[in-house]
Amino acid sequence: MSAVQPIDLPVDAETRRQLRAGEAKVEAPVKRTKRRLTSRGATIASLIIAVLWTTPTLGLFISSFRPAGLVTTTGWWTIFQNPGFTLDNYTDVLAAGNSTLNLAGSFINSLAITIPATIFPLVFASLAAYAFAWIDFRGKNWLFIGVFALQVVPIQMALVPLLSLFSRGFAIGGTQIFPGLNAGGSYAQVWIAHTIFALPLAIFLLHNFISEIPREVIEAARVDGAGQGQIFFRIVLPLTMPAIASFAIFQFLWVWNDLLVALIFADGAVAPMTKLLAEITGARGQDWNLLTAGAFISILVPLIVFFALQRFFVRGLLAGSTKG
Repeated sequence: MSAVQPIDLPVDAETRRQLRAGEAKVEAPVKRTKRRLTSRGATIASLIIAVLWTTPTLGLFISSFRPAGLVTTTGWWTIFQNPGFTLDNYTDVLAAGNSTLNLAGSFINSLAITIPATIFPLVFASLAAYAFAWIDFRGKNWLFIGVFALQVVPIQMALVPLLSLFSRGFAIGGTQIFPGLNAGGSYAQVWIAHTIFALPLAIFLLHNFISEIPREVIEAARVDGAGQGQIFFRIVLPLTMPAIASFAIFQFLWVWNDLLVALIFADGAVAPMTKLLAEITGARGQDWNLLTAGAFISILVPLIVFFALQRFFVRGLLAGSTKG
């Protein structure tokens, strides 16, 4: 495949001046915006916010490597006057826990809970958002309003009914519609709970993004004979990937750091790390050198996920502002 070189067309001086004026007119707003974002005041404010935001994490990181005696008697900012590093905090906290589970096992449980609980709502929400945006069916608008309204329901109101649904099933007038899951001690309950709680917001956000795809693109695919499945998987899904990645980051962080849903639906050997850390806090309130190591282990995975997907995160946030 050969590269095509642009041809320099002969233009007179007046045309060249008009072209330069047009380029300057187009670039002027960009330069003005760039000047505003790179002003000295904005840079100083950003640096101050970054330092204030990072300092507690830096203190947590340094304390996690200090011996217990130094942690309890000196501050982390005296690291140069009182040097000392050890990995005992990490080895001890990974072995800490209760009679059925230690923190190392709960780390695996957190991964086993968080990854499916992020993928499931994204799959269902992307399909639902495409249907609401590009498939005509009766009652679509009212159904979408109902999904949107579900966002105002507090999660605490749904915990007890959902737990009853899992244990007893659903019955109307003595007729059992479906039995209980009997899924205690497994990941199924917490997967379903996180998926249900995430769907309204995920459908709403992805619908707003998918509905902004130009109609000409969808209609051209239909004219070429593409079905709904081909349009979704070959056109809509690739174009929506920045928004999906953005919501995936939010959902991953929410599920990974969740304690409330884990307390209700994840008991015993399937408890996540947040639940074990809460128990260690109660049993080892005086050994907070172990808590610093445990807390840093708990934030390690979210940091990796965020830095790995941050370019998709920024593209997803800015995509809506560049349309139109």
